Amino acid sequence: MVRPRGGPAARVLAVDLALYGLSALFALVTAAGSTLGPHRAWGAIAVFGYAAATLCVLVQLVVGRAAVIGRAVVTGLCWVATALVPLVVEAAHGQAQEEVTVVERAGGRLLDAGTPYLGRAAIAAMPPDERLLGYVPYQPGMAVFGLPRALAGNAWWTDARVWFALATAVALGAALAVLAPRVPGATLVRAAQAATVLPLCALALAVGGDDLPVLALCLLAFALAATGRPAAAGLAMGLAGTLKLFAWPVALVLLAFAATRGRRALGGYAVPALGLPVLAVVPAVAVDPGAAVENLVHFPLGRGLVGSPAASPFPGHLIAAALPAGRGIAAALLVVAGLVIGWWLLRRPPRDAGSAATFSAYGLTAAIALMPATRFGYLLYPAAYLVWRSALHPVADAGAPAHVGSRRIAVGRTQGE
Repeated sequence: MVRPRGGPAARVLAVDLALYGLSALFALVTAAGSTLGPHRAWGAIAVFGYAAATLCVLVQLVVGRAAVIGRAVVTGLCWVATALVPLVVEAAHGQAQEEVTVVERAGGRLLDAGTPYLGRAAIAAMPPDERLLGYVPYQPGMAVFGLPRALAGNAWWTDARVWFALATAVALGAALAVLAPRVPGATLVRAAQAATVLPLCALALAVGGDDLPVLALCLLAFALAATGRPAAAGLAMGLAGTLKLFAWPVALVLLAFAATRGRRALGGYAVPALGLPVLAVVPAVAVDPGAAVENLVHFPLGRGLVGSPAASPFPGHLIAAALPAGRGIAAALLVVAGLVIGWWLLRRPPRDAGSAATFSAYGLTAAIALMPATRFGYLLYPAAYLVWRSALHPVADAGAPAHVGSRRIAVGRTQGE
């Protein structure tokens, strides 16, 4: 076994080695034992990408250098090998999780009828085993990713996941570029790893993908807030809010942060962050209000014609499944947790973007744990937020003296992380 030389560079590479090595093991186990076909297909391809990245890190350990450029190249190539290549292969073979089909059908309805949603009667008229695919548990903006297939027909490049990946790459690249002038390169590489090659993210993008643009836009909003751009942060957050409900708790946390920066920052952030999701839902409500309520309210509350298939064994799901009136109990616990978190947010709002990311991570973890219908994959949000806080703290105070940020960056570069 290669024993790394001591020092910060060795510690950085040791973390890389653990990340890629354990990820390769995860991919191998997934390929061999997953009950889901798209997941097995992902694991069978991704294991080679993670193994190659592990070998690259071993070479870096032998050389004894943790060059930022080298680590960044390995991260980028690993993302291609473990997320983008499996995505294209599965798209070409028509393998996908149900959410991809849901988004693509929603795009077709948006193009034809002006709303991505079906009403209750239309869903009831579908065969029983098709009714779940009739529901669109997303905000209207998500249907945009289904438009390429609606416009150009079936091809690998019209698969919604291809466009999820493109949006993710653009938003994540913008977030890293915003932070790059004031954050150590090693810290940026670690942040990039958390949103790309971490198996939670790579697997999700390859087989489903709808969470990754939301995550990337939220990270972009954190980066812009950290560098003193509240209006731009609000725009990124508003775009995320047009896609999925998981962006809304983060929007409220950043709203509290903006409030600590003064009225101008609060207004600049709040208008796009809160206004864009409202503007996105207005056309759907205008075209068919009943269908919008059925998809955006009844289905998430468990009052649709079918229930959500999300059933990871977190406390909320276990309570809902095992106790009399368990769904109501789990919902009540979720509301109580939300009230406690909201009270804490009002009492001690985050004073920098790193603290906002940390607060968002803990709040979402509590929500995921208590939701009656939840997925293990949702943990990609808090996992990424917790890793990104180290990239956000040094630039959290846009009004801080320049030498403070410079000193922190210099120390970070000296230590390799």
